[in-house]
Amino acid sequence: MERIQNLEDFYRDKLNWTPENLKNGMGHFNVFRMADLVGKHNQSIPYSRKDFYKIALLMGKHRLSYADQQVETEKQALLFSSPLIPYKYETLLEDHSGYFCIFTESFFSEFGNIKQYPVFQPGGKPVFLLTDAQVVSIREIFMKMQEEMNSDYAYKYDALRNRTFELIHFALRMQPAASAPYSDSNASTRITSLFMELLERQFPIESPRQQIILQSPSAFALQLSVHVNHLNRALRETTGKTTSKIIAERVTQEARSLLLHTNWNVNEIAWTLGFEESSHFINFFKKNTSVSPGSFRSTAV
Repeated sequence: MERIQNLEDFYRDKLNWTPENLKNGMGHFNVFRMADLVGKHNQSIPYSRKDFYKIALLMGKHRLSYADQQVETEKQALLFSSPLIPYKYETLLEDHSGYFCIFTESFFSEFGNIKQYPVFQPGGKPVFLLTDAQVVSIREIFMKMQEEMNSDYAYKYDALRNRTFELIHFALRMQPAASAPYSDSNASTRITSLFMELLERQFPIESPRQQIILQSPSAFALQLSVHVNHLNRALRETTGKTTSKIIAERVTQEARSLLLHTNWNVNEIAWTLGFEESSHFINFFKKNTSVSPGSFRSTAV
């Protein structure tokens, strides 16, 4: 897996320059046409995690890989990425184009919690295939973003936030209503939100020397200062799943991702996911996927 790409890397690699205000603490936003990037190095992005958010309109045929999933687009798609989810995309035909915007979480610090939206959450749906009619609307939003960026309007960054939310809500309307984020309306949903944040903070695994720390329901309960039975009741109330089930699903997702996108051996992957013995990891993986890690890797290549 490639190292984390930060904003300085992005500007240096794609545009051969770096804005002076990247570290001013005010947050960052920018929008681009893909055709304006340097050379032809924008035809693919290696599998890696970025430390910024990105929303992209991809025109043409692409192969998108994120977490343990893979999607091929024939015509056009809307892609959402966040620092929580490693991804890559490959262009499958030379005839491709599009737009994208990049921004930091702090750009929205006083305008809601951007990372809570399902399109930016692990396990959510970050890729949306678009019809010809839908792509007209999305392209118009990106073009208006570019107009705002090039304007002298005093409140243009507020307008850009609004355009970004337009893209997010456009995608959310394409999803079932059940995918709405957790609210903090009661104690159970608050505990669930804190648990999910603790769980996701351990991922993705980016080095064979990195190991998850919280591995069991009791470890999470201790960290949250609640009884393990109370944590389990809260999660069952809000998600319909036990604490162990949620942990197992997330560890399995990460295992599939590592088997797909790294050349680490099974022993290394087992250790990073908290299994001291690779045999325990193999049994766990088979229980949750019905195939062994080796079989999964060989058939996925």
